[in-house]
Amino acid sequence: SKPVIFLFPGTCCLYSSFDHILDRLHSYFYTVTVSYDGFDPNEKTEFYSMEDECEKIEQEIKKKYAGRIKAAYGCSLGGSFVSLLIQRKRIHIDHGIIGSSDMDEAFMQKKINEADKSKKEMIDGFLNMFGIEQGGNPWITKQSVYNQFYSDLVTKVQHGIDVPGTTIHVFYATKMGKKYEKRYCTYFKNPDIRRHNMQHEELFCCHSAEWVEEVRKAVEGDR
Repeated sequence: SKPVIFLFPGTCCLYSSFDHILDRLHSYFYTVTVSYDGFDPNEKTEFYSMEDECEKIEQEIKKKYAGRIKAAYGCSLGGSFVSLLIQRKRIHIDHGIIGSSDMDEAFMQKKINEADKSKKEMIDGFLNMFGIEQGGNPWITKQSVYNQFYSDLVTKVQHGIDVPGTTIHVFYATKMGKKYEKRYCTYFKNPDIRRHNMQHEELFCCHSAEWVEEVRKAVEGDR
């Protein structure tokens, strides 16, 4: 009977990245953590593209939740998924919540357009960070990492997203700098920007009770 919220992991992250906030979040929401193809230890799959994942997520929401959910949260890649699902308008999300992201898109686009050597170094950096091909997370393939990273770069999110009946909330970590606030206002028309004097994802990672309360207030209203 509780409102449904979907949680979208970030780049190369697993659904377990939300474990530390689930107990508190369950007090207010029926919570669904998304597991991308290629990043689920219980499946032998490979991540293909964001569009492919969106199709599957939309079908799940249509089948189990009548095509409408109360809220969706995502940061980094997860924020891109939330934005893309809203702009596609194939399911309805009442509240899209975007966590602060420190991905410098211009820099990453430049890197992926450079020579093969630079591409290899970039991908190897991600693999090393998550222990992939070194005994850590053995179900994740190099191709899944590349496809997810590249797909996030080339899949275009519209500017000025404005869908009737959907409110966009942004958890803006002000220590990241003003340029990020400008970016939020480019992608979304009249977003509800909620400022926190913190670093990238500090609220989510280090202050779980405050993060859950901020999500609740965004969805239910500041009461």
